[in-house]
Amino acid sequence: MIDARKIILPPGRAASVPIHVVSKADWPKLRQSLSAQDKAWAGTHGFEAAPLAVLAIPGKAGELASVYVGAPGERDDPFALGAIATRLPEGTYAFAEKSQSTVSVALGWCGELYKYDPYRTTRVKGVTLCMPSKEAAAEAVMIANAIFAVRDQVNTPANLYGPDELERDARALAKTHSARITVTSGAALAKGFPLIHAVGVASPRKPRLIDITWGQAKHPKVTLVGKGVVFDTGGLDIKPSASMLLMKKDMGGAANVLGLARLIMEAKVKVRLRVLVPAVENAIAGDAFRPGDIFKSRKGLTVEIGNTDAEGRLILADALALADEEKPELLLDMATLTGAARVATGPDLPPFYTDDEQLAADVSRHAFTVNDPLWRLPLWRPYASMIETPVADMNNAGAGGFAGSITAALFLRRFVEHAEAYVHFDIFAWTPTAKPGRPRGGEAQAMRAMFALLRERYGK
Repeated sequence: MIDARKIILPPGRAASVPIHVVSKADWPKLRQSLSAQDKAWAGTHGFEAAPLAVLAIPGKAGELASVYVGAPGERDDPFALGAIATRLPEGTYAFAEKSQSTVSVALGWCGELYKYDPYRTTRVKGVTLCMPSKEAAAEAVMIANAIFAVRDQVNTPANLYGPDELERDARALAKTHSARITVTSGAALAKGFPLIHAVGVASPRKPRLIDITWGQAKHPKVTLVGKGVVFDTGGLDIKPSASMLLMKKDMGGAANVLGLARLIMEAKVKVRLRVLVPAVENAIAGDAFRPGDIFKSRKGLTVEIGNTDAEGRLILADALALADEEKPELLLDMATLTGAARVATGPDLPPFYTDDEQLAADVSRHAFTVNDPLWRLPLWRPYASMIETPVADMNNAGAGGFAGSITAALFLRRFVEHAEAYVHFDIFAWTPTAKPGRPRGGEAQAMRAMFALLRERYGK
């Protein structure tokens, strides 16, 4: 994995080339203040301070003396300025104006340099950024490395990343931060978590529930649940081939939850943290679960299988039921759950669901502040009739195909009864088209917003 400590530096670590950010409106006046040589150089290169245009100014000895960059347009996101990282010669840089040296810009810089290429002989470009303070550098490095970890996990092909590897990464995280970890599998899983077992039993890579606990018992209980479907064929309701191409990312909820847990533990947020990851592969074999099957969940609610491709909510249901038993102050889950969410809000704007108004307001506020877009959709109770069935307490797939993301959220809500507050994130965990600081591929979503929220609520 790329280490952000090699990209983002604290002040004074190395001599740096100043980067001046200038608007198109201010450029004519600034140009007049340049030396005759630099003015001529700008003219030769046709630099007019267009958004994110780069002008590298040489020194008298031919060295790189300074850089001018056109200010991003008003509508560009905070990561945009970091996109210049790949347009600069190798070296160490620092923004001349401290107002530009934000954590968001640093994350954009890191994101622009991120590559998932363990199977190609390539090298990360040596373009480092000095931050104005040790604190800002440490913050950017911490968050960037969590993002890198999420991207690496989501990007790894499914043949190389199964339940074993997901457990391996969870154990490594727990060990690093002296957290306790237990893993339930085999007969104990079948007995205690029948929905998780039913979804994963057909795969030779056996299902399990990963359970991490960290922090002091006296602190508020915060529990994270992440969907860990390492590959989703759709089961017996098999997906068409085109829909299966990105299913290595169906563990994106687990990756983001582990990334959030990493941030919480590294920042020493004052919570009693619990992380639950049901890790399965939804495969096809003679013992695969079938449409029309009925299973009793951990909570006791019975579920009729309307569609084996609606497997994520099944494994989350058992994990949420376990989490709910100890009445956490805050319970959240992240899952690459429905195609309906992508139709509703697209790949870059995951919806979230909660019936806690203060929590909803806080999530939305932090999502905007840290540029981690999220949008609240309603837990519209009348739609619960869509997942009713005459033969069980509920069906795992809504009838008629309408409001698919909402009915999935309503399904999950049935398994949360005692938590003081609950929020569900229906994320995509993938960037289909590259954007500044966000290359095509696996992506961290909702993680940074929730980290900001938790740190604000519980502090260090």
